[in-house]
Amino acid sequence: MSTSKRNPTGIRPRHSRSCATTAGNRCNCRPAWEANVYSRRDAKQIRKCFPTLAAAKAWRADATSALSRGKLRAPSPVTLRQAADEWLAGAKAGTVRNGKGSTYKPSTLRGYERALSKRVLPEFGHMRLSELRRIDVQDFADRLLAEGHDPSTILNTLDPLRAIFRRAIQREQVAVSPCANLDLPKPQGKRDRIASPDEARTLLDALPGEDRALWATAFYAGLRRGELRGLRWSDIDLPGRELHVRRSWDDDEGAIDGKSEAADRTVPIVAALAPELAAHKLQTGGGELAFAVGGRPFIPSTIRRRALAAWGWKDVPNADRSGPRRVLVKAHPDALELIGLHEARHTFASILIAAGVNAKAITEAMGHASVTMTFDTYGHLMPDGRDEARSRVDAYLGHAGSDIGPR
Repeated sequence: MSTSKRNPTGIRPRHSRSCATTAGNRCNCRPAWEANVYSRRDAKQIRKCFPTLAAAKAWRADATSALSRGKLRAPSPVTLRQAADEWLAGAKAGTVRNGKGSTYKPSTLRGYERALSKRVLPEFGHMRLSELRRIDVQDFADRLLAEGHDPSTILNTLDPLRAIFRRAIQREQVAVSPCANLDLPKPQGKRDRIASPDEARTLLDALPGEDRALWATAFYAGLRRGELRGLRWSDIDLPGRELHVRRSWDDDEGAIDGKSEAADRTVPIVAALAPELAAHKLQTGGGELAFAVGGRPFIPSTIRRRALAAWGWKDVPNADRSGPRRVLVKAHPDALELIGLHEARHTFASILIAAGVNAKAITEAMGHASVTMTFDTYGHLMPDGRDEARSRVDAYLGHAGSDIGPR
């Protein structure tokens, strides 16, 4: 039943211990007011105290409505720390999946663990899931911003908290997430560098022979760094001019599945890439991995260090102790502008766009989960479609008019 026979309104006064009512006399204190509602789903009373009768009545009306809509649950005894431990164990075992139904990548889970142990659990770990409110999380995010943390760091910090509460809602431990409708800072969204086709060729020509094919595959096939590290010669069909992306590489886990289902893809080997791969296979003897050092995947820092030297740069200690410990300086006046492996991947996307390849084919080649992701990532590179649309429609209607228009 929703209320007891002694308290049919669901609201009762809470007198102080020194109040005269304890002796059966008239009240001489300023009582608080306790409102309660009964959750049939939890078979429990949900109670809350207020300083005024009006506030208690308002909460009870809202709570009754929220119960009927499934938006209110009785307090869960599970703390955030307990829920986080359970969530991480399930995610590592593959029983807890992301919002798309895929297993979490090891690197993602390592990032989540760092965020939880460094910031989230010290702040909220002791609290029960049902106690954490949106205002608590909002204040936490505001404080991180005031302390000078980058907006992307704040978003990454809250990502595991969102995932934990998504799971808690699924398991009916809570009714709503305190991470919903937060006012969060937006990352500045700096655009990654993209090399022109001529610049990409110049950068490749400056590299040592042992690294040319690796960078060429990033520039002309758009593989991610982990995909480059996990690429095998059995994935490369030189006669058929196709490259099959089937796996990625994680330093802790070894060979792993790609970033998403779409990451498992086939990329055409363009004319600029084919001779680089053929020469590299002849030079290395074609072991299991396409880009290996001693039979193991290449070490990214080693590849970067050799590229820096080839492009006229050097890594030196920073004299300014308030900044990073090491900085890059030009070792040659004609040093080439630096680029990273992931930026080389962006260069491949820009080449596809400039060549007029349709959006669906670009999405497939890049291993994106959807065309929307492609437009979100590379929309700024795509030409303004208005002029192109106008000219195409004008050309079509002009041709059609000559055939079927009035004479």
